[in-house]
Amino acid sequence: MPTRFASSDELTPADAVQAPLRTLPRPSALAERVRLKGPPGKALAALGIETVGDLVEHLPHSHRDRRELRRVAELAIGEEATVAVAVSGVTVRPMRDRRRKRVEARVADESGPMVAVWFNQPWLANQLGDGATVLLHGKLRRAGEFWVTEHELFSAGAANGGAPVHTVGLVPVHPATEGISAARLRSLIWERYRAIFDVTEPLPGRLRARERLADRAACLAAAHFPDREEDERDARRRLAFEELLVLQLALASRRRARREGRRARALAARGVIVDRWLWSLPFELTGDQRRTIGDVDHDIGREHPMQRLLMGEVGSGKTVVALAAMLRAVENGGQAALMAPTETLAEQHHRTLDELLPGPLPVELLTGSTPAARRRDLLGRLADGQLGLVVGTHALIEPVVDFRSLDVVVVDEQHRFGVRQRAALDAKAPPGLAPHALHMTATPIPRTLSLTAYGDLDATVLRELPSGRRPVETYVVDGARARARAYERIREEIAKGRQCFVVCPLVEESEALQATAATAEYERLRETEFEHQRVELIHGQMPSKRKGAAMKAFARGEADVLVATSVVEVGIDVPNASVMLIEAAERYGLSQLHQLRGRVGRGEHPSICILFGDPKLPRLEAMARERDGFRLAEIDLELRGAGDVLGTRQHGLPEFRVARLPEDTELLVRARDRADEILLADPALELLEHVLLRDAVLERFGSEHDPIPA
Repeated sequence: MPTRFASSDELTPADAVQAPLRTLPRPSALAERVRLKGPPGKALAALGIETVGDLVEHLPHSHRDRRELRRVAELAIGEEATVAVAVSGVTVRPMRDRRRKRVEARVADESGPMVAVWFNQPWLANQLGDGATVLLHGKLRRAGEFWVTEHELFSAGAANGGAPVHTVGLVPVHPATEGISAARLRSLIWERYRAIFDVTEPLPGRLRARERLADRAACLAAAHFPDREEDERDARRRLAFEELLVLQLALASRRRARREGRRARALAARGVIVDRWLWSLPFELTGDQRRTIGDVDHDIGREHPMQRLLMGEVGSGKTVVALAAMLRAVENGGQAALMAPTETLAEQHHRTLDELLPGPLPVELLTGSTPAARRRDLLGRLADGQLGLVVGTHALIEPVVDFRSLDVVVVDEQHRFGVRQRAALDAKAPPGLAPHALHMTATPIPRTLSLTAYGDLDATVLRELPSGRRPVETYVVDGARARARAYERIREEIAKGRQCFVVCPLVEESEALQATAATAEYERLRETEFEHQRVELIHGQMPSKRKGAAMKAFARGEADVLVATSVVEVGIDVPNASVMLIEAAERYGLSQLHQLRGRVGRGEHPSICILFGDPKLPRLEAMARERDGFRLAEIDLELRGAGDVLGTRQHGLPEFRVARLPEDTELLVRARDRADEILLADPALELLEHVLLRDAVLERFGSEHDPIPA
């Protein structure tokens, strides 16, 4: 029996894909509203479906294979299957509670009879007349009794588009929500199946031929209702390529717009400050650091604004690279600013820069907690150019902050800032000029994401660690005995003169709740396990002075244990700390766990990281096994997906409808290469063959980023 039951006057998926289109596409038809009353209408809106166009673009996440029709006599108890049978009689029986009904239909095929059962659907008795031929999908629950989950009448073929769509073939399962089922969505899409062929084709014919891609309408049809698995696979590949190509065109256009738009001041390597400072450092730079400082010097020596992403392993020395760029601005009579997402991190950066800087050069700190008098003094010195270096939080982008000549900006943990916040700092440069921007992150970013979330930036990776860094042994433990041994090990380390971090669980995305959890654990530990040790507390809700005092006490060795929230994730450098204990480790992503682990092992002493959690959890198994942050980032991407790893809304990575990362990395690279080729030949996508492609880019990204001039 064929997988689709076609009537002669209707267009089936196979007909539509294989035969020439009977009419020209009508894109305007896709704007027709899809109207449903009550909960289903609200559910459609929740899914983002308002028009027919939205509906046909709502692709299934999987397909159920129902291509094989079984004979009644072949069914085994407990087996899920589809059968084609004739109805010989229907009975409606009350169930035990008397309020619900059980519909029983006597059915049979050429191999034998059975009873088909539906629950609480008494109206079916009027639809299942004697002699009706039906397709039933369900499970044989006991001998001769088949419980039905989905059914279709052959006589309803003309009504539902000429073919059964719920019980036979590769049945699509579309993302659904409360108020509307996957089956209802399947019916809605099938009813508007012809609308698929009203979509426009944005990919030029030459490109489709080169990449061996079918046309868009055929691929949408095959993505919804394929006849074979390979049809769905090929369709998804084509639609994913288009999605990735549109993104890469937007990113490449944004790169070009930055380079050809505002001009930056060229900062020459004068050898007055930077060279002397590098020579005076009490440690030797790694090869990666020297190479990256050279790359940055090349970038900021031109009038095109630098836009470089600096990714570095925990402790790889990103701050030294950043300070070299900032000092280059001062060397040329300009100013530089470093913006961090939290006060704790800004304060740590300020201390680090202050320690690294040559004597007479001041660096100041500007945050929301800066006292009013000191704030007025800082703002005045920034405005008249007396102050060349400043570190701060979001306070740096407030309207009252003016710079005389802001030439270099460094944004740390830049994925934690929104696009508008980063742009607000850029706008502090003199009129008509843009600052050179260095974006830093200690979160290792897989190549896949660097080509998407950061595809408009030049990327540099610091992998080489400074000499003296010790590997950190990681253990995942659970249970009372393991906990007792962990505390005992910490006391042993303290007896040797070492120090320990205890990081409290990320209950949810609330600093206040984390602070409460940390405070409670601090009180418990100093009265029980560490009653004879010196215990300090730090969390994001504490006043800056108290945070600073606690951090300084720990850094000076005046505290043995620092109980903290994840505010210690980045920027904390205490070489004497040798133990990192993390509670409820399963609540953190791999990159965040790797960041926390990086707070120890920074000195000459062997160090350990203890994770309390399920040792069999894949994420925690990976932490114990892997030390390379970039490998962990790839695993995190595979386990959690692109949006969760970095936070889709915050860093600007779009939610993909079809593409799957990292599975489609090869497709992503091809899309980037093709985007570069297209824009090299046609920078504004003005050629006739690129007009629809340009429309697709503007429709997806133009309203927010306007990558291509309209």
